[in-house]
Amino acid sequence: MSRRIAYILQVLIFILATPVFASDDNPPLQDVHPVISALPDEQPKNGVALIEDYHKNEVAADAVSKQIALFTEKIREKFALWLGRSGKYIDLMSGILKEQNIPEEMVFLSLIESGFNAHAYSPAKAVGYWQFIASTAKRYGLEINWWRDERRDPIKSTIAAASYLKDLYEMFGSWNLAMAAYNAGEGRIMKAINRTKTDDFWSLLTTNQLKRETKEYVPKFIAASLIASSPEHYGFDDVEFHAPLAYETVVVQSPVDLDVAAACAEVSIEVIRELNPELKRWCTPPDTREYPLRIPVGKRDVFLENLSRIPPEDRFTVDVYTVRKGDTFKRISKKTGVPVDVILDLNDMETIMPLSAGKKIYLPPKGKYRIDKGDQAFIKKASLKQKKRGSAAPTNKSKRSSVKTSHTQKKTHPTPGKRI
Repeated sequence: MSRRIAYILQVLIFILATPVFASDDNPPLQDVHPVISALPDEQPKNGVALIEDYHKNEVAADAVSKQIALFTEKIREKFALWLGRSGKYIDLMSGILKEQNIPEEMVFLSLIESGFNAHAYSPAKAVGYWQFIASTAKRYGLEINWWRDERRDPIKSTIAAASYLKDLYEMFGSWNLAMAAYNAGEGRIMKAINRTKTDDFWSLLTTNQLKRETKEYVPKFIAASLIASSPEHYGFDDVEFHAPLAYETVVVQSPVDLDVAAACAEVSIEVIRELNPELKRWCTPPDTREYPLRIPVGKRDVFLENLSRIPPEDRFTVDVYTVRKGDTFKRISKKTGVPVDVILDLNDMETIMPLSAGKKIYLPPKGKYRIDKGDQAFIKKASLKQKKRGSAAPTNKSKRSSVKTSHTQKKTHPTPGKRI
């Protein structure tokens, strides 16, 4: 740690002694390789310039060169696709990072994590642009349930990633170590530091304390940053960059089918899904009173006008299930594949309790939603939760009924496959 403090003091002295714009000449690209740089007119985090010439370190230079070769040769076509997609999100995400006092270049972590793909899903069940696992995502305020997964929300997930990276930097005092911890977990990096008595990421590369994936993570970030900052220099001359993400937000006061929202905005449902990738089902979440829905720029007025012409009962579709003798929420869940919590979200507890034969309950409409990779886990989790809750389920009456109050009268005479 003392070596790091000494290094920081040396850098501070150098910064104070050297003009920010010492020269107007642009050095050749091959001679200067900023790993993470701050804008010249800004005060870098903690007062230390986040600039490193990795060529000074032989281990670092070799590691970065291998990743540059990977991106420009072995997976060139795939990386070009990622670069093209980056055009849609770079401005939005880097702006959020800047607001959160995180180096803007950290946006390229999303490039190597997911290729800026909202629907990226790893074997470790990490999801979204920033590849959060569920536990970390929830720790940083992201909502994950049957209806939505905010790890796929480009704004909320970036805010969460910024908060996580900030915490990691506070913990390790090094962006390289912070990135390594983002990949491997803070516990593993802390253990590696304690065992090797070094807090230099490049020194850890020569040990057996980190997995290969983590050893390659920072070099991949540096390589991707260099290429993305100057794609032509690395032979990516024909990349078709997507247009920057642009949208307006309307707040819907009750659940709305996405195809209805698309019709109101006079666009395709694919456009609505693309602007709201966090939405997993056929509708905006019914477990919340209102929902901010993103629509194309310039469509707000026409959306609201068209929506006002649609009766509330025609905006939201459900199927109707007739309760049979011996049915419980758990049994209905097993038969239909719908988690218990989802059944409760769709129904007014005052109307359906006690559950008895002949009663009508609402279920997701068949054909309007599809099972995703996380559904089986939700079904299992919901069933276990219901088992623990047992006869205590009616105690949630007030919570559930408050969510569905606006629909109570609409459910008096349900018909199969109707909108409510």
